Amino acid sequence: MLIGVLSDSHGRAAITVEAVRVLLDAGAERLLHLGDVGTDEVIEALAGVDARIVLGNCDYPEAPLTRHAERMGVAVDHPIGRFEVDGRTIAFTHGHLAECMRDALAERVDYLLHGHTHLVRDERVGSTRILNPGALFRAARYTVGVLDPTTDQFQVIELPSSRTHP
Repeated sequence: MLIGVLSDSHGRAAITVEAVRVLLDAGAERLLHLGDVGTDEVIEALAGVDARIVLGNCDYPEAPLTRHAERMGVAVDHPIGRFEVDGRTIAFTHGHLAECMRDALAERVDYLLHGHTHLVRDERVGSTRILNPGALFRAARYTVGVLDPTTDQFQVIELPSSRTHP
């Protein structure tokens, strides 16, 4: 299963719609939004596909966004989500809560996905591969990621509009 990963929309629905299209075109079967969603419209961009979100430090108050996501059929795993696919354990969180990051590393999950920094990250700590797809706001390039847990490949994709953003 290919996992599409996006983060830090900060309410920018149009760029999120573009990101979802790019990820689906790349073959992603499940989408994970790693927080700082920002608005109901960003959640709506994730509706209709297998999508899960966590909330970020800018997603307050949490309750209205959570309720809207549930109405739209978008699962909320806050502050951290976990699932198994292709025999691998994937944990995902926004990244602003250090204890979530520490706990996932202590559990030795195969992948720990996070956002928050607006920077692409791909490194290994022990047996855990830590990945950040970058951001859809306040980044030099707007990027998303596609993870293939079966082959351990992580592809960072720059959005076409990234070259024209202000």
